[in-house]
Order: sequence, then structure tokens, then C-alpha cells
Amino acid sequence: MNFLYWTLGCFCLLGYACADEEVPAASPEEAQEVEMPEAWHDKTRTQPYPKLSNELYLNPPPLIVPQSLKTGAFLRFALSQDAGFPEASTQLSEQQEWCMFNPHVKLAPGRWFWRYRNVAEDGKEEAWSEPIEFEVKEETPVFVTPAFDDFRQGLPLRHPRLYCFLDSKIDEARRHVTSHEEYQALKNRAENALQADYESLIAPYSASHMETVAANVEYLYQAFHLTQRGNYAQKMEEILNVLLEHPFTDTELFAGNFASTDIAYSFLAPYDMLYDKLGTDVRSRVEEQLWRVATYYFDAYCGMQENHIFDNHFWQQNMRVLFQIAFCLYDKSEYAAQALRMLTYYYELWTARAPASGFNRDGAWINGTGYFEANVRTLFYMPMLLSYVSLADFLQHPWYQQAGQSMVYSWPPSSKSAGFGDGSEKREEPGRQRAAFADFLARETGDAYAGWYAGECQKDVVQDVELRLYRMVNPATYATDFPASAPKLKWYKDIGEVVMHSNLASTENNLSLAFRSSTFGSGSHTLADQNSFNLLYGGKEVYYHTGYYLNFSDAHNLMSYRHTRAHNSILVDGIGQPFSTEGYGMLLRAAGGEHIGYCLGDASHAYCGISEDPMWIESFQKAGIEQTPENGFGETPLTKYRRQMIMLYPDIVLIYDELEASCPVRWDWLLHSPTAFEWTDSQKQFTSHLQDGGVAVAAMFCEHPCEVSQTDLFAVPPTSVPNDPQYPNQWHLTVSVPGQAKCRLLTLVQVKPDAKSVQPITQEGDCLLCGPWKIEVNLSSEKPENLCVTNTECGAVYSYGSSSPWLGGKPYYRQYRNSSLLYDEVDGEFTVSEMTDCTPVSSRSGAAF
Repeated sequence: MNFLYWTLGCFCLLGYACADEEVPAASPEEAQEVEMPEAWHDKTRTQPYPKLSNELYLNPPPLIVPQSLKTGAFLRFALSQDAGFPEASTQLSEQQEWCMFNPHVKLAPGRWFWRYRNVAEDGKEEAWSEPIEFEVKEETPVFVTPAFDDFRQGLPLRHPRLYCFLDSKIDEARRHVTSHEEYQALKNRAENALQADYESLIAPYSASHMETVAANVEYLYQAFHLTQRGNYAQKMEEILNVLLEHPFTDTELFAGNFASTDIAYSFLAPYDMLYDKLGTDVRSRVEEQLWRVATYYFDAYCGMQENHIFDNHFWQQNMRVLFQIAFCLYDKSEYAAQALRMLTYYYELWTARAPASGFNRDGAWINGTGYFEANVRTLFYMPMLLSYVSLADFLQHPWYQQAGQSMVYSWPPSSKSAGFGDGSEKREEPGRQRAAFADFLARETGDAYAGWYAGECQKDVVQDVELRLYRMVNPATYATDFPASAPKLKWYKDIGEVVMHSNLASTENNLSLAFRSSTFGSGSHTLADQNSFNLLYGGKEVYYHTGYYLNFSDAHNLMSYRHTRAHNSILVDGIGQPFSTEGYGMLLRAAGGEHIGYCLGDASHAYCGISEDPMWIESFQKAGIEQTPENGFGETPLTKYRRQMIMLYPDIVLIYDELEASCPVRWDWLLHSPTAFEWTDSQKQFTSHLQDGGVAVAAMFCEHPCEVSQTDLFAVPPTSVPNDPQYPNQWHLTVSVPGQAKCRLLTLVQVKPDAKSVQPITQEGDCLLCGPWKIEVNLSSEKPENLCVTNTECGAVYSYGSSSPWLGGKPYYRQYRNSSLLYDEVDGEFTVSEMTDCTPVSSRSGAAF
């Protein structure tokens, strides 16, 4: 079904409230009604991209045809600014097997047209599709990669070549290797690899053993490349011989895609490093094994990966290894033609869909902070190699340019992750791979945020294994000072997250708020958590999502981790959001200054039924769980769920919810804490104690009667051991508002070092007073929306609604109804900004043509 939604696109007005000129009177304009899609990002693409209904992420965009529309053996593409596609001004592709085409040139601003045609195996061409129109705007970020033919001209002709981008510095690094601070760690890993029994690791077959073999091969490769010590080369050759003596069956080789590429890399690294030493017969036998993996997965992936929203394993490891196989075999006569075909595909695929799905310029990770580290090796390796061979800088992609800052905001040093997704709760501070990636960005791009992050996490940087060879060859030269201009609020517009920090440079004093409402919905490693938030103080949980990531889809994961009940959001009649890209949210507004930061998310489309993805259907069946309302799954009558998160620096958070349904429902407002909540029956004021002795107090205001309860039990416990000490119980507070079709809620949260510091809240009608903050709010759903927050000391104001407030001692006349006004200090001066709903970029919406 399609939904209708009131939106303005995006309007933002900036000016000085203290300016001498008169503020012109104006009647606020009404919002316009536009149609919203069933999903913003398909898991598997169903419509061509781009279309006129798509706002481009990059110039040039990739042209992508859904695999279901490729009915011939090949596709051809045509691109022009003329819908007639005249030959002189049309870019025409060769016929190709895959479903994408990259123009590799900057497109002029204006209207463009493209079309495609299917081509049979015998070369017979079908009719062209109807022209598909899209628009290139002046402000669209430009990122142009070289054509593959240009890339091909720079391909190396000698081995070893896997780390050819280090060749210019490797000799100098070898001269000083023993004095490098990471030399002993490098040596220790390699020495352990020397001692392993590879006969028992390789046979009988075990996927986990092959992961160990692949890791050990990499340790030996790195150590030999830097030290040139023969024992490391000898051991690699020994491993190669053991591998060749074990005839992997198809069942073993293709038991799992990680196992396949682990086996392949165990062959590939020694082959590359020892190529000139190996006999012709050994080379040939290794190439045969590599080719088995390469052809199997190329046949499976070609056409599919460019149309899949994000295949985790592929982008974490498999794409890199498959590219490396083609990279090493492209000039071997027996495989050259087909290997070049594969190399072309993976090169074009990286251009079209990397990094981070291709629909993400934020520098943040769509699949959540917990799974970012699994991608670090590929995110480092691919742009380094592609840049070296093509003589173009792939790190100029907007995602890489923003990644340093996003790492800092999503997971500050000495802190738990502020973010979302599978496994984000597991660590108390950033891991070594994350620190190593920051170090890499600082070295290559000079990014100040990455430099500060790496400096703060230096002890973790040197523990990283995957980028060690790179670090030992490239001297570190970057600044580690905290950027003086760092804002308190960061909006990830493409992935739908906002993070606010009261004191980012000092974790022990930092109140950190993260909010998610994402057009990517709930996918594989993302959760059913639209319009949810996490709150940290001093790097520790205040309110945080609950459950434990022990398995991708066991009963605990499905019911008490992935389900909306595990997050700081809401349930409708006990029902949460489905595990689906159709259960999406939208982050429509965000802005911040020195005293106030705010964001507004809309999850009105997130409660849209059950999970219909075959992957999740199978997972529910295996877990013995039915997607029923009793289990928290199903259709709901929800029509509106808008949530605003407002941070009043340094230690107050406001949560303002607007809830509507087509019939009376029970609204369940959820809050989760590592410690129990305390409250009295006469007050909706919930107190929890922090790990460092601090206190959090959440005071709720609602015009309807509420029922409050809490439990420390999971719907499904993480293990079968009662009260398993490895996985402590967590506390889940529910505030229920029964029998209401419409409801508004305001919650004021104070986070203080002790109970004595908590400030009293005085209510006078629709006005609340808390310290220097005055909060005027309309909680009646029968009256117009209104929320106005004023700092009575400095004059900062946040105003949501349609009335025109006084700002800086003067009236401000709104340009639009239901807009958000922020009057606050930015770069040392008080300014006013007005914002309406900024509808996110869509990769799917609109008709097929």
C-alpha cells in the first residue's frame, strides 16, 4: 500500500535575530501532500535507478537495472540529455553481462535520460526500454572514477602484487623493520603461524580451521614481505603443498561463502608472494583451485550484487578476495579473458555500490557500529589498490571524507558505542580495528577527527593486525588535536541517525544521545528500532537497547533483541515493527547550537505488518516462533508516530511524542536501563542509578491516565541457564496509555552526578520550569502542536508549531506552519534557523518509468 504524508521537502532559513531590519510579517504556508513509497530501499531492487523521483547521491550516478528486468544474456545502456538519444550526444555502452553502467564522467546539471535493452546470446537486440528521466543538480556531490580501460593500463605485471600500493616504500621499511614499534608483534604472529600443524588444520575439513589457516597465511605474508626471512616463505610453501594435497570437494569448498574465500586466500597469498619460485605444475594446480572459487561466485553474484541493498559477507570479505583472484590471474594466458571480465565487474561494482551500499555519503555505517569493524580490511584495501593502479584518488568519495568525523561521533574514545545494530552493545570502548581505520584515514587524508581519534586510541592502533603491514611501511604524520570547530550535533542524513554530545572531547563528562529513524528500515544487522534512542553518560549506559547478540536469529534475538520491545521506542497494542525494509523511518529535521540540539523522526510507516522476507520466515520457523500479535507482530492501525529528541546542554533531554491511530489502541512507551527504576504511584517520575554513582530521572507528562510497570525478564532469555551470570538481566519500563486513538507525551530526562543535583520541575498549566529552562507544551491532541523551550539565562529558544515566538527580544514571523525554529549561538553569534520536514533521498520511490 502507498501512504500519504504531509511534507514540505526541506526549507531552512538562517538569519540574525538581532539584525536592525524589520522582520517581515507573513502567514505561515501549509504543507503539501505527497505520496510515500512502501519501502525506501528494496532489499532486492525492483525498479530502475535513477529516476526523476530519485535525488542523486553522486554525480555521476550508476545506472542500475533490476535483475528481474534482464531477460537476455546481456544489457546495453544509453545515456543522453536528449530523450531522442541522438548518436552524437549519447553515451552508449558495450553489451555486458551485469545490470549496471557507470558513466565515469561528470554529468552537466539538468535533465538526463537513459534507457537499456536486452541482448540475446547470439547478439540479437530487443527493443529499447522507454526513456527514464532523472535530474542532476548543481549541489550534487561529484565523484568520478576512471573508466575500466584506464584502470587496466596501470595493472601490474609482476608478483607479488597484492600489496603493490606499498612498493615504493617497502625497501625503506625493510631497512628499519626491526626498530619499528610493531616489529615484535609482527614477529610473534608469524612465529605462532610457523608452529601450527597444518595437516590437522586442513584435514579433516573445518570452516573455523580454514579461517585460522587464512589468518596465519596473512601473518606469514606480512612478515616475509617486510623481513625477507626464508623460514616464513618456506612455511607458506609448505602450507600451499598441504592445501594441494587435500582435494577440497565442492561440498567443502562451497559450504559457506566465508569458508570459500578463506580457502581461496590461503592459496592466493602464497601463490602471489612465491610466484617466481613456484614450479609451473604447482602454479597451475593453485590456479585451478582459485578458478573454481572465482567462477562459482561470479556466476552467483553477477547481476545480483548491484541489485542487493547490502550483502554483508560479500562486502566484508568475499568481494575483496574475489577481486584479488581476478587481479592475480588477469595476465595468465589460460584465464586472462575471463579473469579480466571478472575484474571489470568488480571494479564497476565498487564504483557503483561502494562504500557502504553506494547510497550513503555520511561516513557512518548503515549496518550499525557493531559490524563496522568486520568491513575495515576491505574499506582500507580496495581504495588503496584502486587508487594506486588507476592514479585516481578513491578516498575522495564523500563517505571516506566524512568517515573520520562519523567515527568520533558514533563511538567516542573510552566509551560504549552510541550507535545501533547487531553487536553494538558488546564492547565498553572502541576496538583495535576501528582505531586502526582512523589511523589509516588520518595518514591518507589528513582528517583532523580521524587524527584525534587515532591519538586517543593509540594503544589499540598498534594492536591491530589487519593494517599492520600498511602502518609499518607508511610513517605516521598527522595531528592529534581535537578539532576546535567540532559541533555538538551530527546528522547522518543518508542513513537516518543523529548524535548529540554535550562534551565530546571529554568522555567522562559527556552526555551522549543517539537517535535512529532510517529509510533503510530493519535489514540484516539493523534492528526494528525506528524512532528509538540510546543515552550514555561518561561512556556508560543510561538508557540503552537491551538483549544480547549471541546468534543472528535465535529465539532470544528475534523476541528480545531485534524486536522493537528491546528498544527505547513504542509498541502499538503490544505490536512492534517488522524485520523489513518496508518498516522504515525518516529523520526529517535536525539542527543544533551551543545550548540546544534537536531532531525529529517519523516512524509512521514502520508498524506495517509482519516480516515477509524468506530469510526471516525461515528464522522464525527454526526458532519455533509465530509472527502473531501475541508475540508482538502484526498489522496495527497506527497512522502517525513523530518523535522529537531535544538536548538541553549539558544534562537535560526532552522527548516529545505525537501518536495517532485510526482507532483507540494501547500505546506502550518503552524505556530500558541496566538498573531498576524507582517511582511512586502518584508521580510519573522514574529514577535509575548509573554505574558511576550518578542518577537519571525521567519525568513524563500526558493528559491521559497511564499505567506503569517494569520487569527484568526477557520475553525469551539469552540462554537456557536461569539467571545466567554471563548475561545479566536488564530492566524494561513500560508506560501504557490504554484506549486512546491520539496521544501526546512529553518526557523530561535529567542526568546528574547525584540525586541532590536533580532540579525540581514546576508545572503551571501548560508550562514547565526546570532550572533555567522554561518549557511550554500542548499535550492535547485536539489542539495544534506546540512546543517551545526557552533558556531564561542566555535566551536560546527552540519552538515547534505555527505560532510566531519572540526571539532575542523581537517577534519572529514563521514562514511555514508546524516548522521548527532554533534561536541559538552558532560560531559565537546568535542566529535563527527555521526548518520543515526534509524528506530523505529515495533510491526506489516512483513508478518504474
